[in-house]
Amino acid sequence: MVKYIGKRLLYMIISLWLIVTATFFFMRIAPGNPFTSEKKLPPEIEANLNAHFGLDQPWYAQYWDYLVRILNWDFGPSFKYKSQTVNDLINEGFPVSAMLGAEALLLAVSFGILLGIIAALKHNRWPDYTAMIIAVLGISVPSFIMATFLQYFLAIKMGLFPVARWETFMHTILPALALAATPMAFIARLTRSSMLEVLSNDYIKTAKAKGLSRGVITVKHAIRNALLPVVTYMGPLTAGILTGSFVIERIFGIPGLGAHFVTSINNRDYTVIMGVTVFYSILLLVSILLVDIAYGFIDPRIKLAGGKKGE
Repeated sequence: MVKYIGKRLLYMIISLWLIVTATFFFMRIAPGNPFTSEKKLPPEIEANLNAHFGLDQPWYAQYWDYLVRILNWDFGPSFKYKSQTVNDLINEGFPVSAMLGAEALLLAVSFGILLGIIAALKHNRWPDYTAMIIAVLGISVPSFIMATFLQYFLAIKMGLFPVARWETFMHTILPALALAATPMAFIARLTRSSMLEVLSNDYIKTAKAKGLSRGVITVKHAIRNALLPVVTYMGPLTAGILTGSFVIERIFGIPGLGAHFVTSINNRDYTVIMGVTVFYSILLLVSILLVDIAYGFIDPRIKLAGGKKGE
């Protein structure tokens, strides 16, 4: 286990270095600069700003300086938010984004698994068709369309929830539902197909032949194995829900990290774009590592220390 984790940490460091390098050079070759605006700055002022932020240095000096900053968990100053660093923006916005993401993740996993199990147990009957129609709608409708739909009908027309902002628990429900719709649909389809496969295995037939009740067979023998694909999906999903909340935060006026990220793209705020990208890359890599470790505990056939599946 220790050897496996050490090897994965090494891969994570290499992956992170590639992401940091690619992000740095993509920002450098992008047209314009952080001080490009409708009102052109005098050359002397722009030169002073470039010198202040180190943009007048050769690219390799800037690259090395950025790598050192990342190692010290310092993403540098923001070019647009005066007197604030990228670390300040992350510390301020990420707790809100994380809370929204956690709520959406809970909804997606809970209802996705429930729908998938119901669809598999009632295969080719109306509960199956109903669950799959919900899943198809969830996959087909983009989150920003779902957000607008929820705002119009549940908030404006029916007055059940606040339209926007982030103040009470009621303000969190609509953005969490909009964010959870697509992953919930994927989880429902994954769970359904996996459950159907598990329920056709010989050991399930043996359990039925022994006279075990349907509830015991489902809970004790089927669900655990059926959820393995869902667990695999959880790593990218965790980071995906957080990064996917950028648009939702913008629509609902939520003061999360997404608002800063979208604004930084419009303003060409290089350090914020790179800092948030690296931050979410770290989240994604850590999430995938935790899922892989959990996978080994859930499925005893997998040997994390280097053995082969099924040994």
